[in-house]
Amino acid sequence: MSPHRTALTPLALAAALLCGGAYAAPDGPAVDAAEAPIQTVVVKGENTGGYTARSSASSARLDLSLRETPQSVSVVTRQQMDDFRLNSASDVLANTTGVTVEKVESDRTYYTARGFDITNFQYDGVGIPFVFGNVYGELDTVLYERIDVVRGANGLMSGTGNPSATVNFIRKRPTAMTQASVAVTAGSWDKRRVEADVSGALNEARTLTGRLVAAYDEGDSYLDRYSTKRKVLSGVLEAKLSNATTLTAGHTAQIGTSKGNMWGALPLYYTDLSPVDLDVGANTAADWTRNRNEHQRSFVELTHQFENGWRAQATLSHNTFKNRSKMLYVYGTPDRQTGLGLFAYPSRYDADNKQTLFDASATGQFNLGGRQHELTFGANWSKSTLDDISHYGQGIGNPMPSLNGWDGSYAEPTFDARIDGSSYEDKRKSAFIAARFNLTDPMKLVTGISTTKADSDGIQYGVAHYKSASKSTPYVGLTYDLTPNVTAYGSYTTIFNPQSETDFDGATLDPMEGRTAELGLKSEWFGGKLNASGALFKTRQDNTAEQLGNVGTRAYYHGIDAESKGIELDLSGELARGLQASAGFTVLSLEDPAGQVVKTYLPRRTLRLSTTYKVPALPALTVGATANWQDDTYRNEAGGAVIRQASYAVVGLMARYDINRQLSIAANVNNVADKKYLTSLYWSQAYYAAPRNASVTLNWKY
Repeated sequence: MSPHRTALTPLALAAALLCGGAYAAPDGPAVDAAEAPIQTVVVKGENTGGYTARSSASSARLDLSLRETPQSVSVVTRQQMDDFRLNSASDVLANTTGVTVEKVESDRTYYTARGFDITNFQYDGVGIPFVFGNVYGELDTVLYERIDVVRGANGLMSGTGNPSATVNFIRKRPTAMTQASVAVTAGSWDKRRVEADVSGALNEARTLTGRLVAAYDEGDSYLDRYSTKRKVLSGVLEAKLSNATTLTAGHTAQIGTSKGNMWGALPLYYTDLSPVDLDVGANTAADWTRNRNEHQRSFVELTHQFENGWRAQATLSHNTFKNRSKMLYVYGTPDRQTGLGLFAYPSRYDADNKQTLFDASATGQFNLGGRQHELTFGANWSKSTLDDISHYGQGIGNPMPSLNGWDGSYAEPTFDARIDGSSYEDKRKSAFIAARFNLTDPMKLVTGISTTKADSDGIQYGVAHYKSASKSTPYVGLTYDLTPNVTAYGSYTTIFNPQSETDFDGATLDPMEGRTAELGLKSEWFGGKLNASGALFKTRQDNTAEQLGNVGTRAYYHGIDAESKGIELDLSGELARGLQASAGFTVLSLEDPAGQVVKTYLPRRTLRLSTTYKVPALPALTVGATANWQDDTYRNEAGGAVIRQASYAVVGLMARYDINRQLSIAANVNNVADKKYLTSLYWSQAYYAAPRNASVTLNWKY
């Protein structure tokens, strides 16, 4: 790209006209959530030592302050993750405004926001095809400087998908100054964890820097027979090829294994329709069950800063995921007196997913109408393949021993009853353009459009996976500064998302369609150290897949029409000297066109609170607490059974003492009141959350 003046150019004019008319773009065929456009956002890790960030590019592609961003954004910083030992994505999202973590079984998790599943995950702004709709195992957070969560349909980052949220994992990057840290943790149920992080220059000129991050996590569990092990290793190299050009390359490997892992979970009611009440450690897994998840992620990134202020970036990524597991699914309805009435469904499952992604983009400024505006545009391509196979075991439908006193003793069968599986390929090409127009000093317009063409071919458990679709998705957002510290905003986008879920007969559901809008106020205080926001949102989505039941182990769905609306309040940062806080409160309504409530397994009110305080009388001491509350949820089951989870609050405490500038010791206690509750009602089975537990961490920093 050749340098050009800041005056309006034909390219900038064309982009401005396109962006200005984006809201009138015609609709067309679309792609599913796993085929959302892959967008590049340049985000450097920012460790402020507090609970907020001064800027984020996770919503509008442009590096804006949270107050300038026309959508709800929550940031979970490295400091908050360290303070409360948020070592997994589930830990982070469980402490994020408006997000619910649906742990349906021991090794698989769904995430929801604003009444819909979260299916948009990104790494440094580059979208990752979401193959399974849920996360296998736990994604370790030792690799990330912070995690941004943009709630609502993120029209500029993801052209299609659920209007829930986009989760952007922002990697730790190399630093020119030498820094290092080691943390050792010991906790309940023989939990052990070691983390190491070292970064610095690799040559005298400091033009070559590197960072190495590693973690090892293992232990038993409150769940009977269940234990886990997780190994994480990441290396990133950054080379300054010139003052304007930087080449970055990195690779991450995470391998997680578990024993005694559940497939499905506990039955929740007896044949007399009364609720099941088991020990908190109850586990339906057999003692021979195993699970292994392996994530490998590589990327190469080239950036160039032009003299006129424009910046170009190209990123090539390659990701692989492997799963190998032996499982026992237990189904049926037990008798209250005898505990009998359950049946076995053993299986061995193998899955291999490979993804290759390329993204190129440019960002800069241009003049129009005597004012300076910002523009970003780019294109991307991806290919994703999935090959998985289920080897069903002998003895499907055999009666299980009594649920009462179940100890996992069930003979391991041979897995040769029959096989089934998937083999398909997804490809997509997309392009995007977006601008932030400086209409007046207080008023800014953020608007753009992304267009995607996606093609799929193959078989998914006997059902054709063929798709060929294209879609243009517009987005518009407006901000207005009411005062130097307070901004009003609004945003709007449409939704179109073909689905892969099937009904009872195996037929693929029709696409979901809809629209979403958001209005709110944002404020920024103390030079950006404190951010607060309040939002009103409304989404209409038709034909959203909702699970009705299972045919054998295959889930089947029906489409529901739903309108989601609600209020979100979010606050993060430094409230007073030494007092950090992250807090959020959400009120949600979910109804069908007839006004009947839907998705009753999702809480309608949630509160998330984390706070720490550096004690003035003893500056080396920091104390803190978390409180997560949600109101009651329920499911209506066949035959008149109603499964209920009463409202509950979970409180955690922490304390850290800085022995000196390099060494500190911290203690964390989770679920202080030892509350017993179910992890989720997303499915018709569930299990209990962890009871009271504690850990101690010794941390050294250079």
